[in-house]
Amino acid sequence: MVNPSKLNADLRDSICISCHLEGDVSVERSGHSALDYRPGEPISTFLAFYVKSGSKLTDRGVSEVEQLSQSTCKRISGDRMSCTSCHDPHLTPGPSEKAAFFRNKCLVCHSRPEFATNHYPENKDCTSCHMPRTGAENIPHVSWTDHRILAKPVESTAALAASRGGELSPIFSPGATIRDLAMANYQALLEGDRSLEPIAWEQLNADQDRIASDKAALDALGNLSAERGYLKKAHESFQKALALDPYDLTALSNLGVLLAKEGRLSESIPILQKAFASNQDISGLAMNLARVQCMAGDGSAARATLNTALVYCRNLQDMQRLLTQMSNCGAPVAR
Repeated sequence: MVNPSKLNADLRDSICISCHLEGDVSVERSGHSALDYRPGEPISTFLAFYVKSGSKLTDRGVSEVEQLSQSTCKRISGDRMSCTSCHDPHLTPGPSEKAAFFRNKCLVCHSRPEFATNHYPENKDCTSCHMPRTGAENIPHVSWTDHRILAKPVESTAALAASRGGELSPIFSPGATIRDLAMANYQALLEGDRSLEPIAWEQLNADQDRIASDKAALDALGNLSAERGYLKKAHESFQKALALDPYDLTALSNLGVLLAKEGRLSESIPILQKAFASNQDISGLAMNLARVQCMAGDGSAARATLNTALVYCRNLQDMQRLLTQMSNCGAPVAR
């Protein structure tokens, strides 16, 4: 068990960040998994967080730590203030106690009479004005408390947004590297921002020597290379990733598909089978393998692949439909 109050500010805040900071994009640092983080360690060792300049802090559902960092209260208090300054991890006040509970937290600092007695005495709930509920655009039908602690509730971020561009910048991520930024741009691309494709491509290519032992970055470079039609480069990237991890699912499945598209079925099938052997619940992988087996004229193998996957995805209509088509597998496709 770790007591946050006995940790330095970075390690203390890392515990809160692990659940209450999302950013626009977060990426695992090279050689690390987010699942390996343990309280008492700096989370920046495991994850790098990025935000897109110009986006409103209240647009993201999980951004309490980020919002708090922008508040005047936090900026003036520095490391003395943290999430636990207001929140007790072991206590959630009931509805009838909530206003008084958080008001007392405010009065620890704002104890002068103009706040304690004269400031809107008819409303004892400080948060109702200074921390209103707001909608989260990335999570429909969910509202979150605005942790910016605005002095004037009508303050807007419109002017701030208008003054910024749209580039990703690291937040709470000391030591973030060019590789991390490249992977953040790549992740944002996967999430739908196509404008970042040339940026991710340029950054990954510029960092090739340093990502030679980074399978996640090699997978990203392989995928972008394949999408651009640079098949030799895609093959090389996936092969390098497999040299680091022979069971890397991304490299196995994507390299197998590339080989199949090139008509190299005898090379494709063992690679896809290796991926499928330990990932039989992934329907897309099963259907790709079955299609390649069918192209090779092995209908029984294709049907066996789909029937194995259907144990995990019984009601998946696309897979059931494909299974009915496997009876038409004939001679291997000539290339």
